[in-house]
Amino acid sequence: MTNVLLIIFTISLLYLGIAHRLLTYIKILAFQGIILFGIAFIELIQINALNLAFVLLETIVFKTLAIPLFLNYVMKRNRITRDAEPFLPNFISLIIITLIIIATFILSNAIADSRISKIYFVVSLSTLFTGLYIIVTRNKIITHVMGYLVIENGVFILSLAVGNEMPMLVNLGILLDIFASVFLLGIFVNRIGDVLKDVDVGQLKNLKD
Repeated sequence: MTNVLLIIFTISLLYLGIAHRLLTYIKILAFQGIILFGIAFIELIQINALNLAFVLLETIVFKTLAIPLFLNYVMKRNRITRDAEPFLPNFISLIIITLIIIATFILSNAIADSRISKIYFVVSLSTLFTGLYIIVTRNKIITHVMGYLVIENGVFILSLAVGNEMPMLVNLGILLDIFASVFLLGIFVNRIGDVLKDVDVGQLKNLKD
């Protein structure tokens, strides 16, 4: 069942690469939060109830509800247009993300270590590089925030592979990282929204001391 959820998560990365609407990005992030909830529930069933509750709270409440609602609020407050404005066509993005997944799969087969779960390794690295790709190829600052959140999901998936050994330490670090980055970036986006008419990366050169 875990493998099925990880495959569905990987498919969501492909859909993310061809999405045009920012609301679609937000929905995909919420959907990924639900998948991570399912994976965490299945994989971390052996840990104590308190740590398990913390992990499940992090996924279903924070990733699935809080972050999407916050991003939606930022969009409405700054009147950001709904189009993500990618630099590359959807077909090219689909090919690149597919190549990323294939490359990470080949890399995982080249690593001969029985302690590494290959499917977790493939999905987590694919998610990391897809997040970086979203950041590089999208025009709006808010999509950069979303790309960072995709990267964080990749880190979370990798942490689940060792979650039974040290769940509280890993997930506490991830949660604090999310809080600090999202809210700081949210404040940053809001401040730019007070100065610029459209939150576009190209307009950052207009900012002066």
